[in-house]
Amino acid sequence: MLRIAVPNKGALAEDATTMLTEAGYLPARESRKLSRTDPDNDVEFFFLRPRDIAVYVGEGIVDVGITGRDMLLDSGADADELTALGFGLSTFHYAGPAGQFGSVSQLDGKRIATSYPGLVRADLERNGVDARIVGLDGAVEIAIQLGVADAIADVVETGSTLRSAGLEIFGGPLMSSEGILIGRHGVPRTPAVDVLVRRLESVIVARSYVLIDFDCPVALLDEASKVTPGFESPTVSPLHDPSWVAVRSMVARDQSNKTMDALYALGARAILVTSIHACRM
Repeated sequence: MLRIAVPNKGALAEDATTMLTEAGYLPARESRKLSRTDPDNDVEFFFLRPRDIAVYVGEGIVDVGITGRDMLLDSGADADELTALGFGLSTFHYAGPAGQFGSVSQLDGKRIATSYPGLVRADLERNGVDARIVGLDGAVEIAIQLGVADAIADVVETGSTLRSAGLEIFGGPLMSSEGILIGRHGVPRTPAVDVLVRRLESVIVARSYVLIDFDCPVALLDEASKVTPGFESPTVSPLHDPSWVAVRSMVARDQSNKTMDALYALGARAILVTSIHACRM
């Protein structure tokens, strides 16, 4: 039975559960239980703190887990990223009082508050900066005001929390993070893990693409196929009127309106777009 660790709270928990459900699994928690069996898929889910998941995977207690890339790298656990999941996007930055810092090198000799000491320590070493790291569990934005730090390093999504605290970002991002599936380092992927990865990647494709159907004059089919080439080739079906064909193809969801405009301008009609519920590519 495949053992999968899932975040039990935080920003990643709902997205991870939704994605696993769309992939055909049953990860929803029953009451406050810490585990649940999905017999149809021969899977057991364990609901753990997101920060602990990399440790459980690295120690081989569970086979795979969903966590954030930032938490995996900060943990130093013996685990690797298997695939990115496309949710929980964020970046990790240094920030300080407005106008006080302009580059990472100015942190030399300073105190930096963070909930990710492993990540920050590695970045400071890469930049040759000798600074003191102040480890906090959260609410690092107030650390400067309270006098325990000169600067902070934290996950930034919109920046509104930093601005409200009178702070601004400086230097480039330490890293970009998102939800990821991880497995123990050096352990070959089993067929069950391959199925899980394939299902999750298919959910990403289904979310990113739509199906577009349209009627097209036969004389314009080659030009229309250039607009909607699909993955392999568009599906073309005959219509009762032999001078027209029906065409179906996958297009990127964020390009669907531009694609419809281009097809209409070309001469295609009855252009329809539908969502993809599931797929295997």
